[in-house]
Amino acid sequence: MNFPQSLIALSLAVASLPALAATVTVQVRDAQGVTVPNAVVTVHLEGRPTPPPRRVGAYAIEQRNIQFNPFVTIVPIGADVSFPNRDKVRHHVYSFSQAKKFELKLYATEQNRNVRFDKPGIVPLGCNIHDQMSAFVAVVDTPWATQTDTSGVARLDDVPGGVITITVWHPFLRAPGNRVTRTIRIADAASVSEAVTVTLRAAK
Repeated sequence: MNFPQSLIALSLAVASLPALAATVTVQVRDAQGVTVPNAVVTVHLEGRPTPPPRRVGAYAIEQRNIQFNPFVTIVPIGADVSFPNRDKVRHHVYSFSQAKKFELKLYATEQNRNVRFDKPGIVPLGCNIHDQMSAFVAVVDTPWATQTDTSGVARLDDVPGGVITITVWHPFLRAPGNRVTRTIRIADAASVSEAVTVTLRAAK
């Protein structure tokens, strides 16, 4: 059967139109209703592949004032992260996590080291010289990943309609793997708000 060229062109144009996307807003509070900032919120698609994340800019975790800065960093899978030493003392950065085991042996002020994070997961960081230093790298395999702001809110734009899984992770969250999940269905081009209540343990 022969179809008119105009009909073929119209079909191709419709097929190339992007799917209508939704905005997902997640509010994270603890059991007392206190907002939880700096929680990592991710979205994965269910029943279809989740696209890979995009790499934007450079990623760095400084050692300054005998602390890591920032405390929690989100990076896409495959990202290179630099670890510049801004202190006047030497540091020895390491992680024993399943997602990334590495060791940056003693290096001095204004020196720098780089690590590639090639598996998704949470990577706790420590310093072999200063036990009080700790931080976390959240290596994500989804383009929908962000942290809650000071009001405990995370906003994720351009999420396709359908069934999605929302994951909330925080280093002090009382749950297996320090995370909780919610699976919901969203409509195309909808604005969806999801409230997640978590229980936190005291920071050490």
